Amino acid sequence: MGAVLYHGEPNGASLTVLAALAESGLDIPCRPIALLAGARHSLPGIAEPIALDLGIEGEGPVLVAGGEAMTESVFLAQYLDELAGGCGLQPDDAYAHWEMLMWCRQITERLSPAAALLGNLASSQAAIAAIPADDFAALTAAIVSDDLRARWQALHDGTIDAAQVADSEAKVDQTAQRCEDKLADGRDFLMGDFSIADLVTYSWLAGMEPIRPAAFAERPRTRAWLARVAVRPCILAAMAMASTPEPLKTWAPGPEINRWG
Repeated sequence: MGAVLYHGEPNGASLTVLAALAESGLDIPCRPIALLAGARHSLPGIAEPIALDLGIEGEGPVLVAGGEAMTESVFLAQYLDELAGGCGLQPDDAYAHWEMLMWCRQITERLSPAAALLGNLASSQAAIAAIPADDFAALTAAIVSDDLRARWQALHDGTIDAAQVADSEAKVDQTAQRCEDKLADGRDFLMGDFSIADLVTYSWLAGMEPIRPAAFAERPRTRAWLARVAVRPCILAAMAMASTPEPLKTWAPGPEINRWG
């Protein structure tokens, strides 16, 4: 059975994987799915629905290969890079590879939940709240993860903690500053050479510019880096797969807010 990538709009986790696939040059069919309709939780050919919810990324992309559902954007980007025989998305040096993975972990554990919450409040909460009660009950019943179901419910009910919003804004600010500091030596990309670290950071941070402009106002190196990544061929190829005019403003429920800060 051939592989197929199920994905949302090129933003957040879906953008990371679509761009990694474009960079790899692999010929894997892509199938866009309606994340806000719950389509990710009823994919064809998946016998065990829990396989779709094993990750913590929320409504992230799913790569089905050999009947197995594979999730988590950083892991999928690594898989695609290695499947292609090494397309340059991961450093060869052991320490540099560790550094890249540590950076990616910071992004997926701190920035991505924050960005997803702010993005959903800005773009998708009204649509989720408008889902009729019976339809919403059917949608959430298909979600195996209790945590993810709770995030859908909070957006539907409008029960978002103001302290979580403030914490999320702070985490976006902190990430923009981390990028600013990393780029202070004049490097073009976060690890020196373009890597998965740039993909995953851009995928979650770029959509924050219109939502949290204060995070970028005094960080010119971060803004310049965002502009450099935006015109990379793999990013342009991923963006060309959008079905909406502004994919970076299209969000779906994401990872759980890191309860340990």
